[in-house]
Amino acid sequence: MENKKRNYPILSVIMKGICSITLLCLLLSYLAPYFHPNTITILPFFGLAYPIFAIATFCFGLFWAVFRSKWAIICLFVLLIGGKLHFRTFAFQLFPGETAPENALSILSYNVRLFGIYDDDSYKNRNAIFAYLRAENPDVACFQEYYKQDKPTKFETIDSLTQALKSIDYHERTAHKIKGRKNFGVAMFSKYPMIARGDVIFESQEKDDFNFCIFVDIVKNKDTFRIYNVHLQSIKLTSTMSSIDEKNNDLDKKSILTMITKLKAAYTKRADQSRRIIAHMSASPYPSVICGDFNDTPMSYTYNQFDRFLVDVFRNSSWGIGRTYIGKLPAGRIDYIFHTPNLSSAEFKIQKERLSDHLAISCKIYKP
Repeated sequence: MENKKRNYPILSVIMKGICSITLLCLLLSYLAPYFHPNTITILPFFGLAYPIFAIATFCFGLFWAVFRSKWAIICLFVLLIGGKLHFRTFAFQLFPGETAPENALSILSYNVRLFGIYDDDSYKNRNAIFAYLRAENPDVACFQEYYKQDKPTKFETIDSLTQALKSIDYHERTAHKIKGRKNFGVAMFSKYPMIARGDVIFESQEKDDFNFCIFVDIVKNKDTFRIYNVHLQSIKLTSTMSSIDEKNNDLDKKSILTMITKLKAAYTKRADQSRRIIAHMSASPYPSVICGDFNDTPMSYTYNQFDRFLVDVFRNSSWGIGRTYIGKLPAGRIDYIFHTPNLSSAEFKIQKERLSDHLAISCKIYKP
């Protein structure tokens, strides 16, 4: 009996120590959206792990509440400090089923992962994506990791997309590889006239970066909208993850350091890219919509740049967690549709079929 009594204080000290570390990590994750990644380079990693720290803090709160410990109040206090930040990850709309008017502009954004060109059965995957797009039938479709091959080609995409989407106009920006006559980038297809189109040039663009931002001005029912299609800096972990698979999923020191280095570089580039897009959008003469693959979570500096000025459609008209990335890394929601406050949105949807490592997102935008 005496040994057991002695063990309890030790166990209590251990639990309080783990809880203290968790609370500190959660507090640091709260700071991630407000500091440029170059300021405190470790903060973005805490922002990335925010869901883990938040859930762990909640569980610790319940644990201490059972034992009627003051630590339950401390856990609750730290959670409350986060305030509205918690609602970036979780949407709780009481009436998410609100419908948009008939004249609303339907927009779809989809990272199509090159239409599965490198898959074992690439034609099957490409055709499944085309079938999904025909069923969704959006007014405007924005693609990231878009792929096309110069004609003549058996793996045809642009004509098929034009037909599937019944589009009358399109805009793209791609990087061309002479070998294989391949093009990689972003594209937009529209059922309505594009009266203007252009690019937002990133200063951080490098030779092997296929990340772009393009925009078009669309006219529907005498209303003009500016729509941006964004694919912010990729992390480029494909080669690293492949090497880990070859080692039977073992993470060695070199792989971990490589991943951290790539993540740090990508965080900085996305932060600068997001600020450039916001600056460009602020000069737009029309109500604007920004959608695409942002490659960053809601608890990031990148997301915060858009959230400061724009409305997140998922949080405005949906419910739940909203996971959009279904690849090997647990990234969660990294695809977004934002719009300026002078617009309204409804009927946000996330694709159910898994045809890429991202799920398509769509909504309807209209003037209130």
